[in-house]
Amino acid sequence: MYRSILSTSLLIVLVIFSYPFRLNPEKYDSFTLKDYKGKEHSLSDYKNSKAIVIIFVATECPVSNAYNERMEKIYQDYKDKGISVLGINSNKAESVSDIRAHAIKNNLTFTILKDEKNIIADKFNASFTPEVYVLNSNFDLLYHGRIDDSQREKDVKIRDLRQTLDEILSGKSVSNPKTKAFGCTIKRVWWEC
Repeated sequence: MYRSILSTSLLIVLVIFSYPFRLNPEKYDSFTLKDYKGKEHSLSDYKNSKAIVIIFVATECPVSNAYNERMEKIYQDYKDKGISVLGINSNKAESVSDIRAHAIKNNLTFTILKDEKNIIADKFNASFTPEVYVLNSNFDLLYHGRIDDSQREKDVKIRDLRQTLDEILSGKSVSNPKTKAFGCTIKRVWWEC
């Protein structure tokens, strides 16, 4: 009898505490950052998009650089379908001029923003480059993780980000909303006391 009451109580507690998490997806607030040309962009500028893809990127990370062509191709393939793509560079050692030179050298035409003090990386709890967050127009998180399953393009078997965007455009729920991102760690600014 005691064991039954304890089991029932535990089940009720689990249901009560898990209930809000199932109904309320992670949501982000709008933010404003400058691109490498000095133009300000707010997340709210993209609220009319069918989805907003945020990719934390780097200029010096070999993993992020292995994805340069794939990131640009995703931007080109989805920009006319109502999908916005924003790159965010949060690495402390990579300057705006580094980002500009890198974008030009690698023909990256999607918007790349500079997160000078890691404020946005911290809000998103981003750790790697590349690391992807896909939001809807209300800034609810729909997908978080990797672009695909291999740094080497020839070894890719699962194109997670493309699958996510295709599901969103088809009006479906995202079937795999979380994957494990991999790459170089974001080099953060550390405050001195």
